[in-house]
Amino acid sequence: MSARIALVTGASAGIGKACAIALAKAGFDVALAARRRDALDAAAREIEATGRRALPIVCDVGDPAQVTAMFESVRENFGRLDFLFNNAGVFAPPLPLEDLSYAQWKSVVDANLTGVFLCMQGAFRLMRDQTPRGGRIVNNGSISAHAPRPNSAPYTATKHAVTGLTRAGALDGRKYDIAVGQIDIGNADTAMAGPMKTGVAQADGSTRVEAVMDVSHVADAVTQMALLPLEANILFMTVMATKMPFVGRG
Repeated sequence: MSARIALVTGASAGIGKACAIALAKAGFDVALAARRRDALDAAAREIEATGRRALPIVCDVGDPAQVTAMFESVRENFGRLDFLFNNAGVFAPPLPLEDLSYAQWKSVVDANLTGVFLCMQGAFRLMRDQTPRGGRIVNNGSISAHAPRPNSAPYTATKHAVTGLTRAGALDGRKYDIAVGQIDIGNADTAMAGPMKTGVAQADGSTRVEAVMDVSHVADAVTQMALLPLEANILFMTVMATKMPFVGRG
């Protein structure tokens, strides 16, 4: 093979974009998926500047038809898929559990849980049937896969569920030479983490500034997972700002 092929969802900004660029620098051609065409095209240009191929794909990962079309585009343009970073996700407003609307709950479940399932399913089908067979999937679990923040029921529930999908996928993928793992990220310094630097709600009712880390450390960790041979797997990795309130949270 002339190049390994990666697909990154939620790739137009933040963690997804940083990981897509890092994968390109590590030798992957990269398909990038997100909902915003302009931001996707800008990210694709940065990847092409590394000398690798980029394929921007507009996709809402919670929509089965769009996910099917995305994997068909990867197959048509690259012929195979070696690595999927399941990164796309959204938050609900930070409301008390009893005040959340069904629509707010469903939007998070569609993106963070159903989207991960649909993309894992698409990757399984492609990786199972390609030659050489197999590949690797890494799901973005988040620190919230372990411990909640206040007023975060939809996000926390979906991230806990992603852990179940990771374990099930790691087991079910064995017969196809598909390795599945999860990276749990805490306080990467992206636009979404802006509130961490001004103050976020804590379990004791206070509001505090939290430590953050450069997003490049996440990109390096995801790339490390992607480059492993299929005989080895990092099932779970936590990469977090050292001084963030996770150990001892609450």
